[in-house]
Amino acid sequence: MAAAISYSTLDIPSTSGQNAFYASNRTPLKQTPLVKLPITAFTPGGWLRKCLELQSNGLTGHLGEISIWLTKKNNAWLSKSGTGDYGWEEVPYWLRGYSRIGYALRDPGMLAETKFWVEGTLNSQRQNGDFGPIHNHSKGFRDLWAQMLMLQVLQSWYEYNGDQRVLPFMSRYFEWELSIPDDHFLKDYWENSRGGDNLASVYWAYNLTGDPKLLELATKIDRNTADWRLPGNLPNYHNVNVAECFREPATYYQQSGLSGDLEASYRDFDLMRDKFGQVPGGMFGADENAREGHDDPHQAVETCGMVEQIGSNDLLLAVTGDPKWAANTEDVAFNTLPAAFTADYRALRYLTAQNMVISDAKNHAPGLDNGGPFLLMNPFSSRCCQHNSSSAWVNFLEGSWMATQDNGLAALLFTQGKVQAKVGDGTEVSVSTETKYPFDETIKMTIHAAKPVAFPLYLLIPRWAAGANVSVGHDSTPAEPGKYLRIEKTWHPGEQLVLRLPMKPRVRTWDRMKNAVSVDYGPLTFSLKIDEELHQVDGKTNTMADSGWQPGTDQSKWPTFEILPKSAWNYGLELNPTFKVVKRPWPADDNPFTLDHAPIELITEGRQIPAWTIDSSGLAGVLPQSPVSVDSPKQQLTLVPMGAARLRISSFPTVQG
Repeated sequence: MAAAISYSTLDIPSTSGQNAFYASNRTPLKQTPLVKLPITAFTPGGWLRKCLELQSNGLTGHLGEISIWLTKKNNAWLSKSGTGDYGWEEVPYWLRGYSRIGYALRDPGMLAETKFWVEGTLNSQRQNGDFGPIHNHSKGFRDLWAQMLMLQVLQSWYEYNGDQRVLPFMSRYFEWELSIPDDHFLKDYWENSRGGDNLASVYWAYNLTGDPKLLELATKIDRNTADWRLPGNLPNYHNVNVAECFREPATYYQQSGLSGDLEASYRDFDLMRDKFGQVPGGMFGADENAREGHDDPHQAVETCGMVEQIGSNDLLLAVTGDPKWAANTEDVAFNTLPAAFTADYRALRYLTAQNMVISDAKNHAPGLDNGGPFLLMNPFSSRCCQHNSSSAWVNFLEGSWMATQDNGLAALLFTQGKVQAKVGDGTEVSVSTETKYPFDETIKMTIHAAKPVAFPLYLLIPRWAAGANVSVGHDSTPAEPGKYLRIEKTWHPGEQLVLRLPMKPRVRTWDRMKNAVSVDYGPLTFSLKIDEELHQVDGKTNTMADSGWQPGTDQSKWPTFEILPKSAWNYGLELNPTFKVVKRPWPADDNPFTLDHAPIELITEGRQIPAWTIDSSGLAGVLPQSPVSVDSPKQQLTLVPMGAARLRISSFPTVQG
């Protein structure tokens, strides 16, 4: 006789009840539909594990040998007095990703290096509760931005090993923050924009300690943070600030309960996409800052901006349960993020655009807002992204599964690997996932436990997945796109679930971007395949002005590359295009985000647009209005996944002969 199984379709998981095993919001904070799991719950597999291993073996894992900011001698992060060298954001930017990669991979060397920096940080706390570098502004006000980052490092350290020093340490620091007068608190540009990071850490500590003074501090932080609630406007348009800080009102909504706070974060996100993000890839054009009249797909975004957007989505997905945030994470992670790095993750570039036909050492201002060699794949430059890029894929990992308030689990981003958590009556289960998603439409999950256990399993079905279907044994049910499918039953050890997400080519028309089109297949967006030529240059002489590296760093081990086009790029797609899907062998090295080994290609037809050329700033010219009338002959075109294309045209004009 088949075991009883119950299916239900939900917009979001319920907020009633409270998870018995993972810290969710204490009263009076509003309950959230999803609860973050500790980093130790995850064992990545497949292509995601490969990306993390490449980071570990590449720039992130070896940045301590390269970056001048990670020099240990006289480093202000290791100083009890708060004085010394290199005392700002770089160490904690790097460490918050580096440490979590180490936890996820169980890498002994990374764990030892993390322990060194965490011990130094814990030992740096002074009698008044302050810790780390004393970095003052020109006004004489204390800068707290870098400390916000290090608090996140300590949170994941606590998740990793339960270090009992962490909560008292943070409590003393928060008490010190409460003592700072408002007119001296969060007044500098960066900390004022990014106070939401401080706020989230305060709520994390409150949920573990219940200290009511922390809610007083939370209100103080919100009161002194830049106003991300402005109707139809933002306090600033810096790309990283926008991707990171728009979540602050929704974070405070957990305490205020005001719908306007939650709506403000949605409004900020939508405003940036409406004005500057009429492009595929999930981001927006803000190549330092977004500018009126600069919304073409050749505008770029920082690698830091991508990292922070995925981190914001993780938080907002927990707070709201809204599938919108998981969808944006997939868009950014699959289509924009991988192209910001060389395929071996030994170099990265500061800026990446959706239409990007050259990646060189030249200054592309004023086409780009910031001036410098910002398109170059350089391990020695881009000081903020160089360190912050460490969090890129581990942010994705931590958003892939969360707990629910009914002691269940929710699969939010499908990826190969294993998640281990307590469910139901407290039984520990692991769910292993086998899949090549997003390059394949089949996801198979296997439940492992010491005994049968009843708990609900939620699957977040992507909004594009018409015809999605779930099979549990001989039982099968359709799954509605853009909704959660809740499956409640007693799961037996070894029981399997198979989710199928049918994929087919789709064309999106961007009517507010000159009727340009983009091509999707499942969650992947596709770009024109442009043949690439790597040209090695001197990384140390082609850097941002504030770059720094350790003496004796060997450039031969860390080469810098321009990527130049070897084939034409100025093509439009035929009106009403058709596509042939070509499946290629899965790459032997498990890295599908490379031009030569992408496991899917699309074949279609288009025509060259001779008048569409490089502009005066050295960027792909502004998109022409579609459809474009041309005399060029029809040609066969190959499209590749956008994340595999370091040079790409992803926003296409349409053409007619």
